[in-house]
Amino acid sequence: MRLLDAEARGRTGVRAVLADLDGSVPVVLGVSGGADSLALAACAAFVADRDRRPVRAVVVDHGLQAASTDVADRAADQVRGLGLPAEVVRVVVGSAGGPEGAARSARRAALLDAAGPEGVVLLAHTLDDQAETVLLGLGRGSGPRSLAGMAAVDGPWRRPFLGLRRADTEAVCTARDLRWWDDPHNRDPALRRVRVRHEVLPLLDDVLGGGVAEALARTADQLRDDTALLDTLAGEVADPADVATLAALPPALRSRVLRRLAHELGARPGELAASHLAALDRLVTDWRGQDRVELPGHVAVRRADGRLHGP
Repeated sequence: MRLLDAEARGRTGVRAVLADLDGSVPVVLGVSGGADSLALAACAAFVADRDRRPVRAVVVDHGLQAASTDVADRAADQVRGLGLPAEVVRVVVGSAGGPEGAARSARRAALLDAAGPEGVVLLAHTLDDQAETVLLGLGRGSGPRSLAGMAAVDGPWRRPFLGLRRADTEAVCTARDLRWWDDPHNRDPALRRVRVRHEVLPLLDDVLGGGVAEALARTADQLRDDTALLDTLAGEVADPADVATLAALPPALRSRVLRRLAHELGARPGELAASHLAALDRLVTDWRGQDRVELPGHVAVRRADGRLHGP
């Protein structure tokens, strides 16, 4: 069988995101049954065989649709046909964070549990997913950290397909005779990401003459590099609670130091918003005796004796 360019690039991507790891580190694939994750399984199966890496797939069944059990079992069977071990893990989805957020939390917890403390998880996010993530962050006014999108290597999470399009993953599946599942949620206009995918991005391509997804992904890469540098510099500030030190920093750096301080004091990272950081910044740059600043996680920060104090 002639090797597709998309499959060759997928295999290269898998090797690239595992390059920093010893060959014995367990690798878990997050497989949904969609084209992206089945294509990932096909590419990872080749790398596992040639590089002698311990790779297995986990299909998470959220139990949210009538056919979910059949879909999960069929996906696992197809992965086994590629030569990889595969298991179906059924989870209970809560309600925190809304339907999408709760399902994501349950899925990620199951994948991390399967990988164990030493393992990593490969996810099949594509360049299209990256573009959607950047646009959604832009619409929320979330700042450069959100616009930087998803990193190919982010702790235990590895994303080897950020350079591939959805059309590429479908081509790989077709070539390997893999039958993917089209999740009806991916066509539900009630979901904002779905409208971005099917309405906003095509319109932008039409108006701007194409190449929008690639341009958004490039923007994310550039912002990620800038953000990483600023985070490094913020980590080098010796005393993040000293008001004089904070006041002397450029605003872009000071906001990151304040974020670091908030986390050290116990604020919940996923809920810390720009408005919280702006309130902390006013304690440094526009302090007029104002009261404490309340942060997510029941953390209160106040200014006294030239320092910011937590609980």
